[in-house]
Amino acid sequence: MEPYARGLLDVGDGHRVYWEECGNPAGRPAVVLHGGPGTGCTEAHRDLFDPELYRIVLLDQRGCGRSTPRVLDHRADLSANHTAALVGDLERLRVDRGVDRWLVLGGSWGSTLGLTYAQAHPDRVTAMVLTSVALLRPAEADWLYGGGAGRFFPEAWATFSAPAAGGDAAAVFAAYHRLLHHPDAAIRDTAVAAWCAWEAATLSLHPDQHAAAAFADPRFAATLVRLALHYFRHDGWLEDDQLLRDAGRLRGIPGVLVAGRGDMQTPVRTAWELAQAWPDARLVVVDGGHASTSGSVAAALRAATTTLAG
Repeated sequence: MEPYARGLLDVGDGHRVYWEECGNPAGRPAVVLHGGPGTGCTEAHRDLFDPELYRIVLLDQRGCGRSTPRVLDHRADLSANHTAALVGDLERLRVDRGVDRWLVLGGSWGSTLGLTYAQAHPDRVTAMVLTSVALLRPAEADWLYGGGAGRFFPEAWATFSAPAAGGDAAAVFAAYHRLLHHPDAAIRDTAVAAWCAWEAATLSLHPDQHAAAAFADPRFAATLVRLALHYFRHDGWLEDDQLLRDAGRLRGIPGVLVAGRGDMQTPVRTAWELAQAWPDARLVVVDGGHASTSGSVAAALRAATTTLAG
């Protein structure tokens, strides 16, 4: 499924956001929000929809993928890269592409951004399909970056948390922020590699020998780590429990929440809590990990988009 249109949208602040469309130009509009922050959209994201049913809009969020300027090193200016800016970019893209309302699909950080967007613009959302649900609450940060998940991966945690002397998430973020701004490029590169190794180790309760391959591209790795750390250090510019507290704004929007039972980065409980606060959402738990473009999770996402197409 190749794009039939693509381009770079000037969203202000010196940023241009890459977008592409594929599927059926007359189909039901949908937008895909990738994770990270900083991973970019991929060909595999297109396959989460029936191309006969959907007009699929994909984009690379500010600073990553084919959007410009791309975040690659410690000199990058991140002052205009924040959650409110990304929400604004989505609205600009929607208007630019002539879309009135669209289905929002997001995974991991993409679920956070999708919920933030939908709560700000519920009249522009027809439905939502979210996986690896993350609400960016401090407790979730402490789970992944403060030692919670480290109970299951003690060897990997010991290595990853060493720069912070085994401290909590705030200490880990502060330590890696210092390392990523160190004048020695070798130290910066080592920090990027350490962060990616932890990400790879915690994708699933069951080890995946191929997980590290996703971080093999040094440009991809540098972009991901720098943007992810930037957002996580600031709690995504969200108030504690904001997305759960404001779930009532999603009333009337049908949703499907897909969770992998073995997901160690965003455990099932977060999706379950959101489902309790959002009566129009249905929780689907599958035998998978922290992934949205392969295996049982991808199958459940495609089934959800197909069902929601009516």
